[in-house]
Formats: sequence, structure tokens, C-alpha cells
Amino acid sequence: MRTYLDFEKPVAELESKVAELRYIQDSDDEVSVLEEIERLEEKALKTLQETYESLEPWQKTQVARHPDRPHFSDFVDGLITEFTILSGDRMFSEDHALIGGIGRFRGRPVMLLGHEKGRTTEKRIKHNFGMPRPEGYRKAVRLMEMADKFSLPVITFVDTAGAYPGVGAEERGQAEAIARSTDCCLSLGVPMITVITGEGGSGGAIAIAAANRVLMLEHAIYTVASPEAAASILWHDSARAIDAATNMKITAPDLKQFGIIDGIIPEPIGGAHRDPDKVIGRTGRTIGAALADFQGMEADKIRALRHSKFLSMGKAL
Repeated sequence: MRTYLDFEKPVAELESKVAELRYIQDSDDEVSVLEEIERLEEKALKTLQETYESLEPWQKTQVARHPDRPHFSDFVDGLITEFTILSGDRMFSEDHALIGGIGRFRGRPVMLLGHEKGRTTEKRIKHNFGMPRPEGYRKAVRLMEMADKFSLPVITFVDTAGAYPGVGAEERGQAEAIARSTDCCLSLGVPMITVITGEGGSGGAIAIAAANRVLMLEHAIYTVASPEAAASILWHDSARAIDAATNMKITAPDLKQFGIIDGIIPEPIGGAHRDPDKVIGRTGRTIGAALADFQGMEADKIRALRHSKFLSMGKAL
């Protein structure tokens, strides 16, 4: 069953009527409602298109958090062959919120890292809702250093509300782990490509997103803090999350204009959750084009371009 967001109610009503008419058509051969079905389908598609062409930042936040959006595991299944998970940080434990491993992207060996939120309640608990603990970021450092040693491009998929803020995580050095992971990204001599697929939340995102190319799905968000957290900090009222989302400029078009990201991957009408295969295919083509830009480039040049990219942010503002 399809999950509808609050602002999609008009679309939900139209598609519900279409489903009812299809049931009548299938159960009674003497009744023909095909013309009405076609009319309602056309109206539903038009309504959906108009709705998604004028989404507000808070509505985009809701789309970015949609439970049916493609997850890290979906991108791996659709783009990567021979994927082998590499577990553990060699210090404390395995972190299931941040998955990493080696695979082949279009035949080329690469290192993959990505947040995984999980779909079922059981999986969400296992993956801690995509919020890594320090051991997740220390694992990321271990795998990125391995990629650098063996000249493997690094591809990361970001979809997290942020790093886990629990007491245990703070006791084990959450901030230090995030800082070291970010530093490791910046020091790589191999190409690094990041795709923000849903939420790109705070340091939990940037820790695996200080890349040569930072790409975003059209309805993803990328922010220094969640709208709810920002509202609590600025106005001491998390209910003002809509105001925070609007003022923080967290959507792909705004971030592209400010030079924070390098490209936007279009989503199907109605969001990535309506046609995951299509958006996964587009993502693969965009990653392939980005990697091609660094083909045969020296490590020092790759590193220098990455440094320059981040040091130049905000200079023109």
C-alpha cells in the first residue's frame, strides 16, 4: 500500500477513486468505467505534477524522510555487483547504521559507504534509524584508508538525521570520530563521490560527504541541523520547524546556488519513492560521469581540487 504525505491528500483521493473503479471494472464485465478511470488518472497525474513543482522546504523535508524512498541497500542492489560488506572498526564493535564494503561499479572496483535506515521496525532498530555511533565513523575511516591504499574510488550515500546523540556515543568520542572521518575524506588521494539520497543531517552527514563531487537527489535535504533541532535552538520551540526549514536553505536548488553541492539528480514525478528504479538508474549515470572527470588524475591533484572546493565555500557570499 502506498504511503501518502499530508500535502498529497488531493492525489490520494483521486488515486483511491481510480482503485475503486478498477475493482468495479474487474468484478463486473457489464459495467464499463474505462473512460472515467482514464480521466481520473490524468487528473491525478496533473495534480501530482503541480504539487511537486511547487514544494515548500518543509514539504521537501517530508519527502526526504518518506519511508519508501530508496535506501543504501537499494542503490547497492541496483548499481553494484560483487558487493562484500566489511565490518567493524577494530576498536569497539560493528555499527549497522553505517554500512561499508567493496564492490564493482560498472566493472570498476570501488569502496562503498552509506547510511542505512531499514524499512521494517526490526530493521530500523537494528540500523539505529540510520544514526551512526562513533564506531561507525571509525569504520568509515578504516575503509577509506584502505581504499586510498589500493587506489579505489570512494562512493558514499548519505541518508541520516544525524549522528546518534546518546550518552554512550558521547562517552566513546562521537565528536572526535566525526572530525577524524571528515579529515580522512579531505586527505584521500582517490576520487570521492557523495550522493545525498534523503536526509543529510549535520556532522553525521559531512563525516562521509567531504567529497570531490557532492550530488543530491532533487527532493533530498542537506542541513547543519534538522529543522526541529534548529527551531529548538533559535526559538526554543520545535513546533517552528517549518520556519526553520524555510530559512535555513536546505533544499537542493538553494545549496546548488550557494556552491555547497555540485549537482542535482532529478526525481520522477511524485518523488523517488514512486519509481525507485528510475532514480537509481539516473544516480548511476551521474556517478559514472563524475568519476570519469578524475580518470587518470594524479592523487595530489585530486586532493588539491577537493581542498579548493571546500575552502572556496562562502567566499562569494
